[in-house]
Amino acid sequence: MKGKFDSVVVAARKARAHAYSPYSGVKIGAAVLTSDGAVFTGANIENSSYGLSCCAERTAIFKAVSEGAGKIVAIAVVGKSEEFTRPCGACRQVMVEFNPKMKVLRRGTDGFSEDDTAESLLPDHFNPPELSGR
Repeated sequence: MKGKFDSVVVAARKARAHAYSPYSGVKIGAAVLTSDGAVFTGANIENSSYGLSCCAERTAIFKAVSEGAGKIVAIAVVGKSEEFTRPCGACRQVMVEFNPKMKVLRRGTDGFSEDDTAESLLPDHFNPPELSGR
């Protein structure tokens, strides 16, 4: 079944191959789709100083924002299973900052598939009203 967001899921699957995860061995790919039709990808990038690591979701979002892309309408997150497609709290907050209504397409290489919105993953989020939904 072909869906509206198939291309962003495919891009996230491809981005997963670029993960740098020598410490956890966990490979995550993400891709965002913007209102102007652009797709930006990211993969998780670990560092021996763990706090300096960056999740795939934030990598993709930051790339889109730093390139001046339009509003982010969807993000696909691909990992091995349901467990590895759950965005962390920091990623959830970044998602709602740029669009609380953003579609979050979670896919596992094991066949797991679930669609949410950013605000459903972080229902009582902090977001100043004047910035909500950019």
